[in-house]
Amino acid sequence: MSKSARQGTAREKLAEERKRQAARDKQRKLLLGVAGGLVLVSAAVVGFVVVKNNSGDGDGAPKAVAYTGPLAPTTRQEDGSILMSKEGVAGPTLVVFEDFQCPACKSLDEAAGDALLKAAAEGKARVIYRPFQLFKAPSFAEPLPSVSRRGANAAFCAPADKWVSYAKTLYAHQPVEGKNGFENAELLSWARDLGFYSADFEKCVTGMQKAADIDKATKYAEEQKVQGTPTLKLNGKDLTQEQVGQIASSPAALDELLAAAGSSPAPSDQ
Repeated sequence: MSKSARQGTAREKLAEERKRQAARDKQRKLLLGVAGGLVLVSAAVVGFVVVKNNSGDGDGAPKAVAYTGPLAPTTRQEDGSILMSKEGVAGPTLVVFEDFQCPACKSLDEAAGDALLKAAAEGKARVIYRPFQLFKAPSFAEPLPSVSRRGANAAFCAPADKWVSYAKTLYAHQPVEGKNGFENAELLSWARDLGFYSADFEKCVTGMQKAADIDKATKYAEEQKVQGTPTLKLNGKDLTQEQVGQIASSPAALDELLAAAGSSPAPSDQ
């Protein structure tokens, strides 16, 4: 390849990455803005749970957040994704692509996470969670890629029946962007808090045993044209940023979207 051709390819890659980053920034600003009021309320509730769990601990270490709301049967699919669905529900299917280091994902979970879980529990939809590593080097500087990867790995290691509580804990204690976090000690401590710690889980976390699954999940997200997080797909079609913002603002908006989508099975790749 000639020098000019290589330079052209590099410029194209840079332009594409800038385009993806702009889309991520726009989505993040929209979600944080629309969901702002609800995020404050939800954060206050989560904060109460964390503070209450910390009481009497003595060392001030952050504690896990146990989810106690309604849940549909939860299974880990062959590709590592989490499916929540009542028996016999064929659709619609709502897929959530997320990165536990993503602030907008945290905002969506705080504002509408329980509504998504409730929709699955009530048989209104099949909900699939597809965590992956959005923040990768060299596009993002350390420690962001490592923190993102450790969070995803731990979530893949967690058993399906504890996944929701563990995922909510990761969001509750999400590190500030650019700061380190999701260290092995706290990832293991949260498993103890939630009652599922085991030697195998520790090996999975400390040995990054789900690295291959993370890479596959990330490749799948890229194949699905996921350019930012959170990305929600309803029956295989991307929800717009405005629709995601509406879901964050009102559970009724989610019900309307699901009802309009109907009960047709989703495409087989979901």
